[in-house]
Amino acid sequence: MFRTALRNVLAHKARLLMTVLAVMLGVAFVSGTLVFTDTLGNAFRNQTAKSFDKTAVVIDSPVIESGHDTTYSGLSTATLKKIGEVDGVDQAVGRVSGFAGVGDQKGKLIGSGWSNRGENFFPGADGKDAAFDFTQGTGPVKSGQIALDKETANKGDYQVGDTVRVATNGPVAEYTLSGVFTTEDGAVNAGGSLVLFDTTTAQKLFLKPGHFSQITVLSTAGASDDRILADVKKVLPKDADAQTGQKLADDEAKSIQRELSGLNQMLLAFAGIALFVGIFLIANTFSMLVAQRTKELALLRAIGAARGQVRRSVIMEAAVVGLTASIIGFVLGLGLATALRSGMDAFGAKIPNGPLIISTQAVVSALTVGVLITVLAAYLPARRAARIAPIAAMSSAHLPESAKSLLVRNIIGGVLTFAGLGSILAGAASGGSGGRWLIGLGAFLSLIGIIVLIPLLSRPVIALARPLLDKGFGVAGKLARQNALRNPRRTGATASALAIGLTLVTGLTVIGVTLGQAIDKATTDNVRADYMIQMANYDALDRSTLTALRETEGVTAVSPIQRFNFEIKGIEEPAAAVVPGDIEKVATLKTLSGNLDTLAKGQVAIADKLAESRGWKVGDVLPASFYKGGDYREKVKEQLTVGAIFTDNDMVRQVLVSTELAGAYDPTPYIEQLWVAMEGGESDANEQALVNALGKNPAIDIMDKQEIRETFGTIINTMLNIMYGLLAMALIIAVLGVINTLAMSVFERQREIGMLRAIGLDRGRVKRMIRLEAVIISLFGAVIGIILGTFLAWAVGETFKDSIPGYELVLPWERIGLFLLLAGVVGVLASLWPARSAARLNMLTAIKTE
Repeated sequence: MFRTALRNVLAHKARLLMTVLAVMLGVAFVSGTLVFTDTLGNAFRNQTAKSFDKTAVVIDSPVIESGHDTTYSGLSTATLKKIGEVDGVDQAVGRVSGFAGVGDQKGKLIGSGWSNRGENFFPGADGKDAAFDFTQGTGPVKSGQIALDKETANKGDYQVGDTVRVATNGPVAEYTLSGVFTTEDGAVNAGGSLVLFDTTTAQKLFLKPGHFSQITVLSTAGASDDRILADVKKVLPKDADAQTGQKLADDEAKSIQRELSGLNQMLLAFAGIALFVGIFLIANTFSMLVAQRTKELALLRAIGAARGQVRRSVIMEAAVVGLTASIIGFVLGLGLATALRSGMDAFGAKIPNGPLIISTQAVVSALTVGVLITVLAAYLPARRAARIAPIAAMSSAHLPESAKSLLVRNIIGGVLTFAGLGSILAGAASGGSGGRWLIGLGAFLSLIGIIVLIPLLSRPVIALARPLLDKGFGVAGKLARQNALRNPRRTGATASALAIGLTLVTGLTVIGVTLGQAIDKATTDNVRADYMIQMANYDALDRSTLTALRETEGVTAVSPIQRFNFEIKGIEEPAAAVVPGDIEKVATLKTLSGNLDTLAKGQVAIADKLAESRGWKVGDVLPASFYKGGDYREKVKEQLTVGAIFTDNDMVRQVLVSTELAGAYDPTPYIEQLWVAMEGGESDANEQALVNALGKNPAIDIMDKQEIRETFGTIINTMLNIMYGLLAMALIIAVLGVINTLAMSVFERQREIGMLRAIGLDRGRVKRMIRLEAVIISLFGAVIGIILGTFLAWAVGETFKDSIPGYELVLPWERIGLFLLLAGVVGVLASLWPARSAARLNMLTAIKTE
């Protein structure tokens, strides 16, 4: 039977081509994911190990928890000296770092703000810092000098000796470039920049003179890291944290593994979707092959083959196909892993050098998945093949479909669908993360249920297109409709693959567009300012920026959104300090009771939802505790009077106080944003005035309302595009399914097509018939997917709509129309080869075909 199975595979290799392609693409996705993440993990682990190669101990400064940030108290130069004198220590290197952004020749920030960093150059006795390899010039050794990483220098077109504008959290300053270096720093590899300052300058900028935030200890040959750690701890200040370099390297490796595990799981989930879609193609292929080989299989039964042997023969065919496709798919996966790595480099996310890692687990997993999926998909067709009665099947060209089989199928499908819909509705009603889990379960059940029911649904749904097909396309349209309904199970299985893909695509699109509109509405309705200003790294703005803006010609109002947390009745409230009188001009704050002018009198304004939940009203005196100097450990008790209740505004916090009140307790304000209103509104001249007032600082973002909307919209669109890309493999496999079904259908209908040609149906109408059949199947799957995807998007939105002001479900009709159009185009493209084959059939040969 094995030889028979092998001969059958070779005899039907053309009809198995689409199955091979489907399995191959799914396995390529799986193997590419596993190899890519293994390669990525190995490269980053090697980079981490290299960075800690000669490090014995790392000491971190004690931290101070403040009301708005975590800062370092610092490790003094005296402590550094004591550590350097410990037995076994070769060198103690002090580090201090913080945000530093470099402007290019046009003043634009190089790199992404969150990964732009500055650090000190710490030369040893030989004048070199072992952490950096200089390709040009030398490290900065005096004030006014800096060094840049090679990538940043190239992007900015800087050479040694050039003047470079560098922005920290304070005003922008100009420095002379003393050198260019290479580094394995993670921030630089992520597309950021690294600026080296002399130690004195770096300490002034990022901490305080004479102090470091971290000390790295390099050991002499043969010294014990544990022994050095024990001795170093004896000279450290209280609360300083010290660990061996090996432990930090191990912890970093575990952290990398955790982060890559999430990426791995996400990619494998989409690979699973692609393989799940492939199941329908494989099952359809083997079902049609079994139907076309009815007499052959019956003959095997007649000459003594048992049912089990016939079943195993079909399963062995599937295993051979699965193994062959998996091997080819694995090789393609290696190419995909290489392409993904190159793609990340192209987008500025530099990956450390390293070999392609092909683990035994990746090989075994990919091959096992491919073979198992193929065998499982072929199991039901194999069972049907084994049920062929030798005598009855000898005179039948097709396997009969029993009424009992269809009844059981429809009952199971109905139960699953209604159970899934009930779970989705329950999840939408309950809301929260628990509700989303219920929706996920319901989505799975209802999707499976609809797939089981889809043959039953095909007749009424396709019947809706009858007038258009019969009247618009004549005989070809009528025949196409009848062919699509001739075998509902086959049509349903083909359409199911497209339905799955479009369910996910539609659901993601509806949620994304709805969120985008909610954010756009929040920006339009809640912000009255012409401009919003913030740091590119989302850190605090220096208070000098507020002073500069107040002195800028044309500015009519400016208010910071300044983080200022304090406690009311023992509960910490996330509050914002604002400028009374100006905040109303830059933000939409509808007063429900009281008056916002009371902020200037040291009173507090509270959003209506918070006030309602706590039972507060205007005139209430609330016991408050402020953090002295922003330090959580020192509290000052005061009494606060509620001066106003305002309608919730998602762009500001629920508790507002004046900047004057905040300044009395926190001398170092944490200004998250500045909102500015200007005479004449938004204009190029006004924006340039703000740029000039802020010293042409490349690290400060100045955004008008449209740019604010685009900032959030870009994030959503980027996420949608990534999801579309990941789902593309599943959609490609679905298209292969349509091609496969039509091609095999043409093969088994050769005699019928020959008869149609003989009685006058010309080649053009034969092609049109096949094309229309493909379009019908594609649009049927698309309609099911779009309806289910929209329903799921509504349910998911119900679980978080209360946390997003202005959230209202939006149906993006233009995109839904585009999806339907693309489904139709897919049908036409998928039919090109089958339609051409059908039209080219020789009439006499086709009529003689059994």
